[in-house]
Amino acid sequence: MKPRIGILGVGWLGFPLGKSLVKMGYPVSGSTTTKANLELIANEGIDSYHITLFEEGVRGSLIDFLKEIDILVINVPPNRKTEDDSYAKKMRQLFEAVKIMHVEKVIFISSTSVYGDLSGEVTEKTVPKPKTASGKQLLVSENLFKKEKTLSTTIVRFAGLIGPDRHPVTFLSGRKNLKNGDDVINLIHLEDCIYLLTAIITNEWWNEVFNGVYPYHPTKKEYYISEAKKRGLPVPQYLSTYPGKSGKLIKGDAFEAKDMQFMTPIVSGQ
Repeated sequence: MKPRIGILGVGWLGFPLGKSLVKMGYPVSGSTTTKANLELIANEGIDSYHITLFEEGVRGSLIDFLKEIDILVINVPPNRKTEDDSYAKKMRQLFEAVKIMHVEKVIFISSTSVYGDLSGEVTEKTVPKPKTASGKQLLVSENLFKKEKTLSTTIVRFAGLIGPDRHPVTFLSGRKNLKNGDDVINLIHLEDCIYLLTAIITNEWWNEVFNGVYPYHPTKKEYYISEAKKRGLPVPQYLSTYPGKSGKLIKGDAFEAKDMQFMTPIVSGQ
């Protein structure tokens, strides 16, 4: 019998991930903070739970959710605008519940923002140096689960997410005086996010770290101007920058080392 997968955070990524796992024959439980979505989730064969994490505790049926879980996928991103440690406190609440319920395997979905403003090539072996409050809290939360000896925790650091109805070019379109046009892009498509996560589960890649990023890194200026033109959108305008500056180029060496490669292009029309 296949292990039961619990997805804490059935949203833009968690919902299609859950549906994919159900199609693969896995029993799946999923949580949402929105009661109106419970029926939608259940209609896809996912056992649905209404759960909200707070700094001081949890609202909803977290214990019931965790009761039968063999593998927990934590898909709860921090609020980028928050400057305090509220996210880390929420993850502490979750962590204590996970230990109480004896969950043994965790996939913690993080972000390449933990690498901060590093420049040059960045791999899973690079020491993270987050600059933003959200990046710092993600790293604290990663370590909370990773250092617990009773857990087998795999960390997945996704680059910028794109997919249906989600692409940075829609936000950048028509904007002027944009900086860092010569920095390279680090993006990954929703389909490849699901591909990586399901591969971890099916192959039992535990106690590892993966950067989720498609291996194509043109400059932001080149990429976003091209993508805007393809969509018939006003192109973004970048300030002149110094040649040779490229920001950080994130590589997914750990995934490639498994003889795996991402499949979904991040360029429109391919």
